[in-house]
Amino acid sequence: MVNLDFWDKTSGTWINIFTVILGTSFGLLLKDRLSPKIQTIITQGIGLLTFWIGLNMANSIGKVQLGGIDGAVLGLLAIVLGGVVGEWLQIESKLTTIGDWLKQKFKGKGLFTEGFVTSSLLFCVGPMSLIGSFNNGLNGDNTLLTLKATMDGVISIALANIYGIGVGFSTLVILIYQGGLSLLVGLIANTVPQADDNPYLLIITGIGGLMIMAIGCNLLEITKIRVASFLPAIAFAPLIYRFASYLSN
Repeated sequence: MVNLDFWDKTSGTWINIFTVILGTSFGLLLKDRLSPKIQTIITQGIGLLTFWIGLNMANSIGKVQLGGIDGAVLGLLAIVLGGVVGEWLQIESKLTTIGDWLKQKFKGKGLFTEGFVTSSLLFCVGPMSLIGSFNNGLNGDNTLLTLKATMDGVISIALANIYGIGVGFSTLVILIYQGGLSLLVGLIANTVPQADDNPYLLIITGIGGLMIMAIGCNLLEITKIRVASFLPAIAFAPLIYRFASYLSN
């Protein structure tokens, strides 16, 4: 295995942080130059695209089959159990508290907390973030994270125009999640599954897709879903698959 240094393992994360900061800066420059109607249509456009991305990701659950058990059943168990645990742990409330603290600490205004929470979830929940961090930590390949960074940078322009500087503070979550995951994977390289058809990655991707769809619903103001509460579902999904696989043998 190639011996990688700190930069090799985390380069994609630093590029991602740079593009989000750059995008947020551009968004702030445009903030007072767009009418409320234009801001609304931008939000709806992002919401539609976010929902579509999430829908495509969520379809990965249908590719998971375990004996006579359909992937949708496993996905349902994971999302419900994860949601219950997330509410019990008050993850949404704690993430909002962090956003409020940052808002007060750095004298943020308006929708600071909403921007921090929404962008943190949008930028970190998904297969590109997960698999990209795997690739970066395993072999120093930051291609996927660089592609994701480009997309996040463009999206952050629109989000910062809507929510303000809180979007830029999502880089703290990107640093901890993606950077930490890349470093962790580097330590357990021999045990990380990388195949595209790996059922564990498929069900994780599917659950992440459902959460991205929920963010899209929030942006479109269809309903208010406490997305952060479902974060434990990402961890429960492979565990439930493993347990079901054990029972089926």
